[in-house]
Amino acid sequence: MENIKKVHFIAIGGSIMHNLAVNLKNDGYQVTGSDDTFFEPSKSTLKEHGLLPEKEGWYPEKITSDIDAVILGMHAKQDNPELLKAKELNVPIYSFPEFVYERSKNKQRIVIAGSHGKTTITSMIMHVLNKLGKPFDYLVGAKVEGFETMVKLSDAPMIIIEGDEYSTSALDHTPKFLHYHHHIALISGIDWDHVNIYPDRDNYVAQFDKLADQTPKAGSLVFNEDDNLVSVIGNKEREDVVREPYTTPDHYVKDGKTYLKTEFGDIKLEIFGIHNLQNIAGAKAVLSRISVQDKEFYDAIGSFKGASKRMELVGYSTSGAVYKDYAHAPSKIEATTKALKNQYPNRKLIACMELHTYSSLSKDFLSEYKGKLDSADEKLVYFNPKAIEIKGLDDLKPEEVKEAFNDGEIKVFKDSGELRSYLESLELNNANLLMMSSGNFDGINIDNLSEKLL
Repeated sequence: MENIKKVHFIAIGGSIMHNLAVNLKNDGYQVTGSDDTFFEPSKSTLKEHGLLPEKEGWYPEKITSDIDAVILGMHAKQDNPELLKAKELNVPIYSFPEFVYERSKNKQRIVIAGSHGKTTITSMIMHVLNKLGKPFDYLVGAKVEGFETMVKLSDAPMIIIEGDEYSTSALDHTPKFLHYHHHIALISGIDWDHVNIYPDRDNYVAQFDKLADQTPKAGSLVFNEDDNLVSVIGNKEREDVVREPYTTPDHYVKDGKTYLKTEFGDIKLEIFGIHNLQNIAGAKAVLSRISVQDKEFYDAIGSFKGASKRMELVGYSTSGAVYKDYAHAPSKIEATTKALKNQYPNRKLIACMELHTYSSLSKDFLSEYKGKLDSADEKLVYFNPKAIEIKGLDDLKPEEVKEAFNDGEIKVFKDSGELRSYLESLELNNANLLMMSSGNFDGINIDNLSEKLL
């Protein structure tokens, strides 16, 4: 790695990829990159740092023999012309997990995995370590308050990594989290996802079992004992591996605020929901493995406000509020909706979600959403037929969505303009609006919507 100073990113516009590119440039690397499309905020961030390509598209002439390494993004396909040129010139090719591992070989590596909660737990650990002034590197899938970027690689002695189970790249279908070779791993929860990669539940679950089995001797496996699948994997005997189960901590809700019960007194939290309480317990268990004392943890966690787009409060008034959340998988939809209803039991909850991912738009998977919106008083579901067409899936009818959710009262929208008009007509009188998507509802500005409603 010491000899690598000139790198080219294929698919530099990705959320982690552009953050890694900025980090490397700031570290003195010569960085170039390409992509066939750019979205915000990566477009503005790359431009600010002088890394935005002049034109979109792939240009094999950018790949020259003096490049020390190509970093390949998940978005790039096997026949990508720049990738083919790099192979032709024998330029070393790394996926971003491989590159991060190579840069972190001499560090203590902590990997946070799970179908849900991994971004928040990673962010919590970062928040506490930052409060304590401890040096560390990180890789996280969302913006976190107090941190400029989503990636930091330096000479710090440890790295906190959000470990994704999605496949690594077009050349490597290994789950990303297996490339990091952790010393400490956490598994927060398992709920089948990514059906384009893992066609059945057993195959998906097996990836987390592989991660647990990869734990080295004298390593630690932290796991959510409240999740049945995770508990089975975590409690399996592994030679010389420390097993560290965690569960939902004692707490109570008062006047719309959640309080954590501790031996040092009750702590008022900025976040809420059973899943977030479990996330707190997981973060605490991991930090205890690296000598953070309970009192230190509790003193810091009370000020944690959450990662960007994770149950993020967009707008608030005395009569209502608007929240947005990255939730898209069934378990996330259910947990987020339940959490908001439990926090404000006397307010009407209007839950709006977008079917955006390959899994959520697949008819074979859609039934996994059965009952997942039941905590909401009014349920809205949006999908774009063009997204279905682009993904090569069968057309989806509103009736099929209602049947899959097992709820004939759901309002289904196929046009973002119609959805926007409906949302703008809502009256948030003793009511909360929850917007859930890993996309952007095809251009609906939730901040502007919140201003109009509140």
